[in-house]
Amino acid sequence: MERKSSRVRYAEYEQSIRARNAARKQPQDHSAVKRQKPRHVRSRSVTELFFCFLKLLRPQTGRVVFALVTLTIATVLLLIPPAATKLVIDNILGNQPLPDGWFISLPSDPLSALFMVGIGVVVIVVARIAIEVWGRWQAMLAAKRLELGIRKQVFQKAIRLPMYRVYELKSGGAASILRADVFAVGELVNSMLYNPWRAIIQVTGSIAILAWVNWMLAAGALLVVPWLYFSISMWVARIRPRMKDIRQRREKIDAMATEAFGGIRVIRSFAREDRETIRFISFSHLMARQQLKAWWMRTGMVLMWETILPLGLVGLLTVGGWQVVSQKLTVGDLTMFLVYSLVLLGPVTVLIRTAATLQDGLSGLDRILDLLEEPKELSNSTNAIRLQTDQVQGHIAIDNISFRYPGAKDFALRDISLTVEAGETIALIGPSGAGKTTLCNLVARFYDPTQGRILLDHDDLRELDVASFRNLLGIVEQDIFLFDGSIRENIEYGAARATDAEIQKAAEMAGADVFIRELPEGFETQVGERGVKLSGGQRQRIAIARAVLKDPKILILDEATSNLDMKSEQMVQEALESVISNRTCFIIAHRLSTIERADRVVVLDHGSIRELGDSDDVLQASGGPNSPVADVLPDQFANTHRNPS
Repeated sequence: MERKSSRVRYAEYEQSIRARNAARKQPQDHSAVKRQKPRHVRSRSVTELFFCFLKLLRPQTGRVVFALVTLTIATVLLLIPPAATKLVIDNILGNQPLPDGWFISLPSDPLSALFMVGIGVVVIVVARIAIEVWGRWQAMLAAKRLELGIRKQVFQKAIRLPMYRVYELKSGGAASILRADVFAVGELVNSMLYNPWRAIIQVTGSIAILAWVNWMLAAGALLVVPWLYFSISMWVARIRPRMKDIRQRREKIDAMATEAFGGIRVIRSFAREDRETIRFISFSHLMARQQLKAWWMRTGMVLMWETILPLGLVGLLTVGGWQVVSQKLTVGDLTMFLVYSLVLLGPVTVLIRTAATLQDGLSGLDRILDLLEEPKELSNSTNAIRLQTDQVQGHIAIDNISFRYPGAKDFALRDISLTVEAGETIALIGPSGAGKTTLCNLVARFYDPTQGRILLDHDDLRELDVASFRNLLGIVEQDIFLFDGSIRENIEYGAARATDAEIQKAAEMAGADVFIRELPEGFETQVGERGVKLSGGQRQRIAIARAVLKDPKILILDEATSNLDMKSEQMVQEALESVISNRTCFIIAHRLSTIERADRVVVLDHGSIRELGDSDDVLQASGGPNSPVADVLPDQFANTHRNPS
């Protein structure tokens, strides 16, 4: 299939933006829109985002208030030095008396007066800088502490999302939110609070002084305020959705890069390096086009006001010069007025330039709030039962359950009923897609049944505290995941406070001690990301040791010996016999040796139980070559039909 270029996809994106804007202008059935929109996506106003931001910032209230108070003092001090222009021009060089209301006195000698004014300005400037730096440091601390707090909340929430949402989010997408979005929210301390507050104080003080000098000129300068408000409001409505789209695009690109390096063996085995590079660059080009469009929108606003403001200043200079000629103003008054006009227009320019940063931060905050407002995975009920490990027997009753994955049309499991006694081992067999892993996921309560219930010692799993129930589980999957660290750390993950002797014993039971002793660094050997420095069989034995160390009441093995050679498999099977004893165990099996060790065998096919009994009975009852068991154990059935006796 022909892949679309970034230019074509960008044209489609712009078309979707226009359609989105047109839909926003038309009246809609909001209840219907709400039903159709995914629950983890919302559209928030700037006001709502502002109050949400203040709520997140509440732990840093003291630092922020201190920063704003010192900023207020520093800004007021900033407004004092421009008044020196009038003193120098009118009262020192022009020999005019000081105006009424000026609470200072100057020496009669001009040089002494100039020296006094200069020293005063230097002292004020130094004091202002010291106070502002002190306050800015507190604002920076508040921003970084806010980032740390939000990053913790986002990580805690993301790691507790329902499984299907974790798969949708992807590891690269989660990293993008934790890194870029959280950083942008931290920057809101400056772009939403610190800089606007300084602008408010600076504009208010400048206008007050301008009005005191000449109220007519001050009124002319104030004409810029409503135009500024309305232009920025219209601009914000257009650019914030684009900034959010850019962040979503960046999230997808990060996820794509993570996926590519995670599947590097597949990429190289199919010689698809160039294809993946083109795919990555194409999506990066699309994001660059989006960013360039946002840059032009931001730059257009800045250029417009950087043109308007100097023209306004020229107008004020013209009117003020005419009043000087008419002797309604002194040269010092006009000079001071123009300096304060620059002081007034300075924060306006800063606000315009930082507006894009503000919208970028708000788009990041919007995405974070979307994530934080999502429901957790299987939230506990108010009266959830907290289990004590030593009091749990391990009796499992699966009562007529059916299950359908979120968003799927068909049921993965239908009308499953099974009673498992404490300490019993159940082998689950069947062709791919039969529902074996899904059933184990329900037993582990990664999902809740769509219909029916699962009981542990006669208590519905929904009524149990999730964390305390998971503490009873030991799981070894076929797709082994090891963390980047040492072998010791990966085994110790099963029991954080395990002793060295317990870790070594778990390794021996899993048959891992043999190859560990052969490694130069033994248990301290680094396994690499996802255990890439170990073979498949070695990774599997480490995973078995990790599960063994936990000493679980319920053990789930997803073909735990599938990647082992015959000798290693025999060692692990012998070790697992002692591990399995006195534990309720579910084994997803594809080998006869595993099935024969089970107390009972469940044959699943198309989400339903086809056979149930001990291994000999099930193998004989499913003796047809087209049976589900024959699909799993073709060699066994071939031998059976050749030797029917």
